[in-house]
Amino acid sequence: MTDTAPPSLLYSVKQVELATRARLDELLKPAGVTALQYTALTVLERRDGMSSAELARNSFVRPQSMADLVGSLERRNLVTRSPDPASRRRHVIGLTDEGRALLARYAPAVGELEEEMLTGFTARERTAFRAYLDRARAALG
Repeated sequence: MTDTAPPSLLYSVKQVELATRARLDELLKPAGVTALQYTALTVLERRDGMSSAELARNSFVRPQSMADLVGSLERRNLVTRSPDPASRRRHVIGLTDEGRALLARYAPAVGELEEEMLTGFTARERTAFRAYLDRARAALG
């Protein structure tokens, strides 16, 4: 007897995530950054000055992993870590000019990867797909 049931939606979402991450890692290899590091940089591009814990939550990594990730990006001069003027106990992370330049340099190639992923989708389907993903994320968040 063969199983004709399609894979679960969770399985399909994970497969897309794994494929995207592998392609991003390959794309970003010349820059010496990983897909996770790139994700953190894009989060900071949208909202500079986050704490490490905030950045971890928004970048989908554990706070312990974020400490190593930020340290690596800081050593490469892609981010800075400085005391938060509003709280002495907290540090905030910001993009450097080098970090912004890296994002600008790779934006076209990352855009092409996204475009490839959506090949065959109509404009309406692309809008709906983004809305569905946003709603699914919000439901789990």
